[in-house]
Amino acid sequence: MTSDERTYDRRRLRQWLAGTARAEGIERRDLLRLLAAAGVTAATAGALARTTPAAAAAPVGPATAAGIVKPLPADRFTVHGTNAETRWQALRGTGYHTPNDLFFVRNHTVTPALDAADWRLRVWGDGLRHGRTTEFSLADLRALPATERSAAVECAGNGRSFFQRQQGETVSGTAWSLGAIGVARWRGVRLAEVLRRAGLTRHAVDVQPRGLDDPFASGGIDLGRVRRPLPIAKALDDVLLVYEMNGAPLPPDHGHPVRLLVPSWIGIASIKWLGDIEVSTTPLYSPWNTDLYRLFGPGHPAEGSAPLTRQTLKSAFELPWDAPLALGRPHLLTGRSWSGGRGVRTVRVSVNGGADWHPATLHDPPRAGGWTRWSLRWTPRTAGPTALLARATDLDGTTQPDRTPYNSQGYLFDAVVRHPVTVG
Repeated sequence: MTSDERTYDRRRLRQWLAGTARAEGIERRDLLRLLAAAGVTAATAGALARTTPAAAAAPVGPATAAGIVKPLPADRFTVHGTNAETRWQALRGTGYHTPNDLFFVRNHTVTPALDAADWRLRVWGDGLRHGRTTEFSLADLRALPATERSAAVECAGNGRSFFQRQQGETVSGTAWSLGAIGVARWRGVRLAEVLRRAGLTRHAVDVQPRGLDDPFASGGIDLGRVRRPLPIAKALDDVLLVYEMNGAPLPPDHGHPVRLLVPSWIGIASIKWLGDIEVSTTPLYSPWNTDLYRLFGPGHPAEGSAPLTRQTLKSAFELPWDAPLALGRPHLLTGRSWSGGRGVRTVRVSVNGGADWHPATLHDPPRAGGWTRWSLRWTPRTAGPTALLARATDLDGTTQPDRTPYNSQGYLFDAVVRHPVTVG
């Protein structure tokens, strides 16, 4: 079994369409209806607003949002319904890891209130010895050998608003700018260890974690609780059951008491508020790995692309949108770049809308699954509006393009973003 998600999910889609993969909890005719609808309207809810994107929004609004527990000060977050994205200027000077109170929030419904003392993780399925079920408490997980790693979690739609703003293309989904990413220091136990203790057999092919948040409905269809299968090879590789974030117990909005962390895969794979894990000898299907996270539109097959795999290459300035900068005074421009590949190798910055480019100073080595901080000193000599651009190249040789190919759900935006400032 390969751990490459694209190959895996393409095969799973073929198996499900042929009737050889199991779609637990939802009728096959409903999923076919969603697949057809996604090609035109996208199954994800809500059209992208045709107004100024989140990055340009003024810092006004509530300090909380419906369904989110932590405070969301308007100078630190932009609220999108049940979601909240981090304002990049709030990250300046915060260090490599995103503080918990600044980490973006991506919810399908609302943050559930779970009692860690009563919480249990149920591991079950015919891929375990004798099809048995095993339960683990939080204390049980903490008693197992712990693993700690730094890793990014990023929404597959991060950057979506720039399809409209920069490319004039209407897409559906939450209008994220670039703030639907965070890097944290996670601590937990390897999923492989838990599966071994639960009685994993060599016949298992898929592992499907499921959250405890409320069931999610789309297009009038109840899709059930958020869940997404993993191939057993990936599950046994680097996946963690996480109970700490940056040295503290997981906050409610980020998966308390236990979440999954699937390094290098799109954020939907890292299920929050973990409740159970099915271990199956039969290929599994979920709306979250086929019809909700695929590319539709011109340039893609009529039935949609293969399911999404890793995120793309991006860069962002730690600076407010339309920031005023003093003429003739030195400024230290700072930002971060990250890749779904093996880490960022170089970053080049333009301070005049792309006419000239300068190498930025990198402050972190290339890290797979993380980001690299960078800076450039600039003394503006000409008054008026201009655009700052940052273009990253990763160790795989991938460089950010000027334009991202269109897809109707606005996934995987990777083009260089034009960040407006005014010198005066």
